[in-house]
Amino acid sequence: MPDTPTKPRTPTKPRTPGIATTPRTPRVLPGTPWLAVALLLALLVALTAAVSFGATDIAPAEVWSVVFRRLGGQPPRPGTNDLIVWQLRVPRALLAALVGAGLGLVGTATQALVRNPLADPYLLGISNGASLGAVAAIVLGAGAVAGTGGAFGLAGGLGLSLAAFAGALASFALVWTLARRGGGFAPLRLVLAGVGIGQFLAGITSYLVLQAGDEQQTRGVLFWLMGSLGGATWSTLVLPALAVPAGLLVLQARARALNALTMGDETAASVGVDVVRLRRLLFVVTSLLTGVLVSVSGAVAFVGLMVPHLCRLLVGGDHRRLLPLAALTGALLLVVVDIVCRTAMADQELPVGVVTALVGAPVLLYVLDRRLGAGS
Repeated sequence: MPDTPTKPRTPTKPRTPGIATTPRTPRVLPGTPWLAVALLLALLVALTAAVSFGATDIAPAEVWSVVFRRLGGQPPRPGTNDLIVWQLRVPRALLAALVGAGLGLVGTATQALVRNPLADPYLLGISNGASLGAVAAIVLGAGAVAGTGGAFGLAGGLGLSLAAFAGALASFALVWTLARRGGGFAPLRLVLAGVGIGQFLAGITSYLVLQAGDEQQTRGVLFWLMGSLGGATWSTLVLPALAVPAGLLVLQARARALNALTMGDETAASVGVDVVRLRRLLFVVTSLLTGVLVSVSGAVAFVGLMVPHLCRLLVGGDHRRLLPLAALTGALLLVVVDIVCRTAMADQELPVGVVTALVGAPVLLYVLDRRLGAGS
C-alpha cells in the first residue's frame, strides 16, 4: 500500500519571550486606585457622622470648626460642644477606625498564613487568648480597662497589650500545633481546634472575671470583653496608632511572599520565599496586632473574617492591593458599626461585638456552605 503523502508542518510562530514562559504577575485592576479614594472619602464621611451623631447631635460644620481650632492650637470656645467633640467623640471615632483597620489586616494575614478563608482571629482563638492575657493582667492589678473606672494611660495600655500579646501568641501556637498534628494540615481541623481552644480560654477568662471581687469592675470587664469603644481617650490611641500602620508596612513589604504562600509551601519555596521565616514573622505580627487591639477594644468578632472576603470580591487576591484596601474597609465598617451601637437604643449602648457577630455569623455560614458545596 503506497504511503500517504504527509502535509508539510507549518512552522510555528515563535513565542515572544516573557509571555508564556514566565509566571504571570497579578496586575492591579484599573479601578483599584479609584476604589481606594472612594473608601477614603466614605471613611471621612463616616468619621464626621460618628462625631456628629449621639445623645446630643452636633452639626458637621460645628464638628470641623472644633477640630480645626484644636489642630490650629486656638483656645476652645465656651460651651459643651468643644468638650463633646474633642475629648469624647473624636478619640472614639479614631479608635474605631484604627481597630477596624487592624482587624482587617490581621484577618487578611491570617487567612494567607493558614490558607483558609474561614480563618479569623476570633474563630481561631487568637482573640480569646489575647482576652485571657489582658484579663489576667487586670485581675492581678497590672492594668485597668478603659471604661471601668481605671486610668488607661500609656503605661497601663502597654501592660495590657503585652499581656494580651503573650496570650494571643500562645493560643495561636497551640491551635497551629494541633492543626498540624500528624504531619497533615486540614482546614476543618484548624477551625475546630481554634473554636475548641477559644472556648476553653473563654471559660478561664470568665472564671478570672468572677474572681475580681469588685462588682462594678466585673460588670465593666464583661461589657469590654464583648467589644467596647466607650472608654476611648487620646492616650488610648497611642499604641494602636503606632501598631496598625507599622503592621501594614511590614505586611505590605511582604505582599509578594504572601501571594506565593497562598499557593502552598512548596510553591512559595520554589520562588525563593523562606517559608519558615515568613510564617514566624506572620505569627508575631498577627499576635501583636491582635493583642494591641484587644487591649483597647475587647474581642470584636468576625471583622477579620468579613473584610478580606469583601475586598477579594472587589480587587482579587493580590495582597499588594488587598492589604491596604482591607485596612480601609475594616476602618469604615467598624466606624459605621460603632455609630449603630451608640444610636440604635435610646437608653443604653450596644457592645460592638454584638453587632459584628449579628452581621458576621451569616457571612461565616455562607462561606462555610460554599466550601462544603465545593467539596473542600
